[in-house]
Amino acid sequence: MRNLGKNRLEGFSDGVVAIIITIMVLELKVPHDTTLDGLLRLTPVFLSYVLSFVVVAILWVNHHHLVHTVERANGRVLWLNNHLLFWLSLVPFTTAYMGENHLAPLPVALYGLVMFFSGVAFDLLRREIAQDSGADPTLAQVHRRSNWSNALAAALYLASAPLACRAEALNARRRVQTAGSDNSRGAIPPQARAKSPGVFSAGGAGE
Repeated sequence: MRNLGKNRLEGFSDGVVAIIITIMVLELKVPHDTTLDGLLRLTPVFLSYVLSFVVVAILWVNHHHLVHTVERANGRVLWLNNHLLFWLSLVPFTTAYMGENHLAPLPVALYGLVMFFSGVAFDLLRREIAQDSGADPTLAQVHRRSNWSNALAAALYLASAPLACRAEALNARRRVQTAGSDNSRGAIPPQARAKSPGVFSAGGAGE
């Protein structure tokens, strides 16, 4: 496929990222409660928005610098870029899902998976572009450093999913142990039951 200009690639990508950030901020619903408690109830949603904004901003900055090294985009670059935008377009949903459910394990795990695949998609795009910059030793060195940093970031995102599930399992076990401990405190020991008054004894009165 013949090479194409990169202007539309940059414009389309910037537009999608702008829409993603707009959708995320629209999830910050204005509370009808004018007290401080009503505002504080938005804390999980706001923290999720801040986290996602930072991640999307980092990816956009890296994408900007990456595309700047491209002279002309071929079909493979265009589709790999669309692949990246697909995963980024899921960030508003997972951000709202995580914030509305107060950082529950399943939403956190899903958020981590979406971020993982976003990182993988960016790395695939970067590797494709790097093939055309092999003649430039400076860019080649930058791409070699990116191999390690991108792999580390992807590993951290992927690890968040099982860690979230593991944390939920530990919390569930702790709740069961706490409930069992409370029940054991409220139960009457057998010795106490043996010494308790016999209300329905034959004599009509306890010992």
